[in-house]
Amino acid sequence: MTHPQAEPGKRAGPVGVQRVGVFGGAFDPPHWAHRTLAETAIAQLHLDVLHILPTGQAWHKSRTLSPAHHRVAMCEQAFGDLPHTRIDAREIQREGPSYTADTLRELAAEYPQAQLFLILGADQLLAFRQWVRWPEVLQHATLAVADRATHIGADAALDQSQEMDLSAVDLPYERLHMPLKNISATAVRARLEQSVGRQGALDVLVPEAVARYISAHYLYQNPS
Repeated sequence: MTHPQAEPGKRAGPVGVQRVGVFGGAFDPPHWAHRTLAETAIAQLHLDVLHILPTGQAWHKSRTLSPAHHRVAMCEQAFGDLPHTRIDAREIQREGPSYTADTLRELAAEYPQAQLFLILGADQLLAFRQWVRWPEVLQHATLAVADRATHIGADAALDQSQEMDLSAVDLPYERLHMPLKNISATAVRARLEQSVGRQGALDVLVPEAVARYISAHYLYQNPS
């Protein structure tokens, strides 16, 4: 279920909201691992609301993202039926690069009494100290991390069972326990490029509604 977005900076958090999840990403496209991670975070962290935030201008990505309106629409298809979710477009509406520290600062003002949880995959945790203003991120939110397979590239097998090693990470975080899904948006785009039967190729990679949207709008025919 989606809800209207609050204006940044306003204390719009409803009374009684104590635990707020923040799940950002390019979502280009959103896939089954994203969906499962959202479900896991809501259940295990007992979230009152989970903000799904498609990235605007991604400072850390070299490739050009798909148009923002498509990525927002696909997020609506992927997560819109999940209770407690809110598709939050603030980052694509923000001028300049999207920084998580800015988003968390805004949400902390909107939910002044709540605890914020930043939802991450293990690959993001391993690169966390490369983030812009990462100490500020830790000031605002608790990291909640789900493991991923050791290889999640375009040619990754879907049945891997070896997880990324987080033993050397010296940052505070909570572990999310979810089935290992080594699907990545890179792999989805690559498989679409290789596949003749586009709709059928998407069945195990993205939710059905997202697959229909991709096919209807002829997305990723020349993925990068």
